[in-house]
Amino acid sequence: MENFGNNSSSSVIKPDLFISDLHLCSSRPHITSAFLSFLQNTVSQSNALYILGDLFEYWAGDDDIKDAHHQPIINAFRTLAESGVKIFFMHGNRDFLISKIFCDAAKITLLNDPSLIDLHGQRALLSHGDDLCTDDLDYQAFRRQVRDPQWKKEFLSQTLQSRKEQIEAIRLRSEKEKSQKSMLIMDVNQLAVNKLIKKNHYPKLLIHGHTHRPYQHHIQLDGHSITRWVLGDWYEQGSYLRCDQFSCKAMHL
Repeated sequence: MENFGNNSSSSVIKPDLFISDLHLCSSRPHITSAFLSFLQNTVSQSNALYILGDLFEYWAGDDDIKDAHHQPIINAFRTLAESGVKIFFMHGNRDFLISKIFCDAAKITLLNDPSLIDLHGQRALLSHGDDLCTDDLDYQAFRRQVRDPQWKKEFLSQTLQSRKEQIEAIRLRSEKEKSQKSMLIMDVNQLAVNKLIKKNHYPKLLIHGHTHRPYQHHIQLDGHSITRWVLGDWYEQGSYLRCDQFSCKAMHL
């Protein structure tokens, strides 16, 4: 647990919640149901929800928002936003094609990766985390390709069905390649983490997902103490990071 120090104020401040790597899809309806319940019962009592990438297993383009699987999720986001809960979304490696149409429909705010926020008086740096896995050279080359504006424009000009077929083929190839890679290669590179921390002037917290290795890391760098929180995935069960004015704590549904 990351302790923010004593606070004598008796006023109740709602917590901020952080999630990542839900990989929601129609083939795992129990996870989608768990997420919708989480939004209604837990997020509704919070100040803000930060989704740090890979909300969906994949996103082929905003013209897919009318999909029967996507509609209940979008409606739940909109209901939360209209009740006063702030919702923020950051692109992951699976859903970087989410754009304005989706965000407007769901009433969520798109964040840059990385983003600095004020978290109950502490500077917190948010990232999806895939950009920190610099040892995986093949993935970084692929990431640069698909994040290129021209590539995205050409890809989105194709039919939705064609895009989905291509994404499925890429996913199958990716899973095969990952099975042949070292786990260390697919984790974050500490030098890349340190570089990001320095560039952002040593924030108190670094929160990210992507690696599916939830943990609380303590970093000592140039005389500064930084806590790196890694968020868990939702393949087996839901999890989130809860931060209030006193501390951050990893939670499970």
